[in-house]
Amino acid sequence: MLRKTTFLLIHSTTVAVATAICGILAPSAEAASFFSFTPVVNNGDLIPNTNNFFNSYNQPSINERGLVVFRARSQGGAGQPVSGIFARDMGIPGSPINTLATRTTAVPFPNNTGATFNEFPSFPRIDSETDMLAFRGQSQPVWQVIDPSTGETVTKVGTTGVYTTNPAGDLITGATQLGSLSDFSFFQVPGATAGTKFDQFPGAPSPTDGNTVAFKGNWTDSGTGTGKTGVYFRNVLANGGQSIVNLIADSNTLIPGTTLGTKFGSTAPPSAAKGQAVFLGVDNEENPTEGGIYQALLSDPTILNTVVALGSTPAGTDKAITRLGEALSFDGRNVAYWGALGTETRTITLSCPTEGNKDLVEFCNQEYPEGFTTEVPVNQGIFLTDVKTLETRLVAQTGSDYADFVFWNFSGRPPGVGEGEEGTDAELARWRSTSFVATEGSGLVFKALKTSGVQGLYSSLSPDLPIHTVVETGMDGGILDPQATGLLISSLGVERDGFRKGQLVFNASMLGTAEEDSWAGIYYGKAVIPTPALLPGLIGMGVAVLRKRRDASEDSSNT
Repeated sequence: MLRKTTFLLIHSTTVAVATAICGILAPSAEAASFFSFTPVVNNGDLIPNTNNFFNSYNQPSINERGLVVFRARSQGGAGQPVSGIFARDMGIPGSPINTLATRTTAVPFPNNTGATFNEFPSFPRIDSETDMLAFRGQSQPVWQVIDPSTGETVTKVGTTGVYTTNPAGDLITGATQLGSLSDFSFFQVPGATAGTKFDQFPGAPSPTDGNTVAFKGNWTDSGTGTGKTGVYFRNVLANGGQSIVNLIADSNTLIPGTTLGTKFGSTAPPSAAKGQAVFLGVDNEENPTEGGIYQALLSDPTILNTVVALGSTPAGTDKAITRLGEALSFDGRNVAYWGALGTETRTITLSCPTEGNKDLVEFCNQEYPEGFTTEVPVNQGIFLTDVKTLETRLVAQTGSDYADFVFWNFSGRPPGVGEGEEGTDAELARWRSTSFVATEGSGLVFKALKTSGVQGLYSSLSPDLPIHTVVETGMDGGILDPQATGLLISSLGVERDGFRKGQLVFNASMLGTAEEDSWAGIYYGKAVIPTPALLPGLIGMGVAVLRKRRDASEDSSNT
């Protein structure tokens, strides 16, 4: 993507000239012109220190200097597949793939049982300005409580947590279920009865400022037995690594601006950057009527600032926002997100997956033999809001070009798998939906389904430039990876930390005509950015092209 300084130089041009410039830089639909692509990892790479090849990948994240972190696994085969969190520094040519954590990695302190990770439920995220990353990890119980009088084990606890890295790159615990133990009271739920522990940490935690991780936490009210939820953060380095968890908002927090005394009934995992966090909070997850996207300064998290509220009508449309997406991409100034406009819906039927975990596929077909039918909003948009000025831009909307910005998958734990086992906190499998967007400054990349049935990644570089196709399904895989030449791109994925400082990372799969012809990987796109010295020439070329087209049109009309 063009960098912010380039955006400002182009702002003074007209959309027509900008389109001509795009035409100069993009000679064909398959050129993916603004980016030159390089594989970060693909099916031809061995997982470090194993004889297993990488086989499947979740959406990656990248920081400003080009460090890419990703979740991936090997193919099954005779034994359990290798699964873990990995990294590769794309800022250094030829850098190797490094392992950060796998199923054989010991969970960091607190851990007196020698427990190792057994699953990584979400994609890893990375701080934009440092190498600090964060991810969720599940394990066997990490702590056994010993009766001092008998020496016998009283209980074993702690099967899930949030994990991050210190400046040396070592794994450390950001949040855990051990808050009910007196030795680890700094992990307890703030604002709840003393000694209340977290039950689970849904979603992907977000690191920031090289020392802090923001996350969503679920817990149980000890007085009522009611499940609660909230958004929190913790400085993992302060106070010798024993700083307390801090509250941003939870189920006891009033929704800002409410006239009915309504509290948050649902909060989504936050995105944090540059001493701030943003999150979606609503009264009712299934049928929200109050709430919106909120910003908090981590220096004073008691004050929630409304970024966009349900019921508000953004510029560029005459319809009110009725729903907002949980996945927020935030760079400390701008937040990108999905929203539904108005109440009109259409019916879709989703087919169960045909590939992947066989137990999951079988369970889906048992539950939904005729497919899963649901309603989706007709009018949808991808938005970008400046949290300082509160100016909102409607970047893209459904209509003639785009059919949908919401994507579905059937995921979770199949019934009977892991039941009764320690360390299993995964939710029973169900259909889930989300949107995908990544922002940097006034530019962003989003995933969309076109009305033609093609899916792709698309970029908006600035308010004055047209939306540009980055890559689409059906294109030859060779534009991403020489080893995929002749195969057609079949799926694409991007996440909220996937676009930083002109660098885009995403996962892609490719298929051929034969069943065994397939390829996949994670790809790094470096923006081909014209230098400021060349921009006047490019703009001049754009004007010349427009004049030539106009003259040709006039000549044609005079014949």
